[in-house]
Amino acid sequence: MERILSAIRNKYLIAIVAFAIWMLFFDRYDVATQYGYYSQLKDLKNEKTFYTTEVERITKAIHDLNTDPKEQQRVARERYQMKKDNEDIFVIVEEEAE
Repeated sequence: MERILSAIRNKYLIAIVAFAIWMLFFDRYDVATQYGYYSQLKDLKNEKTFYTTEVERITKAIHDLNTDPKEQQRVARERYQMKKDNEDIFVIVEEEAE
């Protein structure tokens, strides 16, 4: 019992405990804030990888459009519904089931 009381009265132990409590709960960069920053950082890294892959995909598509005539023809037919002189185009629109 006497050891516990002497440990509680120790000014260095009190200072260390007070400092730890202050840093963990009351400081500007407490544990909850750091966890929030960590999760936000993780989300931003995921967004960065997504946008990096999207930029690579779009850059490849632009390169293909500029170099490959078959790709140009495919895009013209699919997006702009262009056709050759001796062709007929039938557009099929699927209705959504409600």
